[in-house]
Amino acid sequence: MSNLYGDYNKKIDYVFKVVLIGDSAVGKSQLLARFSRNEFSVDSKATIGVEFQTKTLVIDQKTVKAQIWDTAGQERYRAVTSAYYRGAVGAMLVYDMTKRQSFDHMARWLEELRGHADKNIVVMLIGNKSDLGSLRAVPVEDAQEFAERENLCFMETSALETTNVESAFLTVLTEIYRIMAKKSLAADGSDSGKSMSFKGTAIIVPGQDSDSEKKSGCCG
Repeated sequence: MSNLYGDYNKKIDYVFKVVLIGDSAVGKSQLLARFSRNEFSVDSKATIGVEFQTKTLVIDQKTVKAQIWDTAGQERYRAVTSAYYRGAVGAMLVYDMTKRQSFDHMARWLEELRGHADKNIVVMLIGNKSDLGSLRAVPVEDAQEFAERENLCFMETSALETTNVESAFLTVLTEIYRIMAKKSLAADGSDSGKSMSFKGTAIIVPGQDSDSEKKSGCCG
């Protein structure tokens, strides 16, 4: 269930905007629905334009509202890009591990992301539909090599089977939180609300204390 209506009684310490990008039909909307509402629809329709969901969670005893934006992957919606990326502090770069072309397009999507977003945005590469292992068209090694070369986090997920979906989002959100918290400390608590630019902030690898994080090769 979405937390859209459950936030009024909580003090929100941070609001993080995270964008989902990638080709059409790779499962971006299904990942969002699974993370925000724990739902999955077999006959999901293509996203038209832009939509977003929110989910509130606690990281290091701070209340964080994640605002996850989802857009259509079709070319005709590319005009939304600059507004879509504005203010984003995290991005999920999603491909379908059964469709090689969707992975081959990752470099182009990443180039577009870096052209519009802050240069220190936290980015995770996601190979979705890991439940379809027999149809794999993208070897894990290819994705890991691309992620390492581009300094991205990486995980394979299944929105259908709920595999690594929460881990992927939490890894990105925790990474963003650590950067923000560090900037807030550096600012000594003053103007911390304005410290959303990430400038000059090194990305810190999350604590390697779970199997899913060990597999992610995150932000190395």
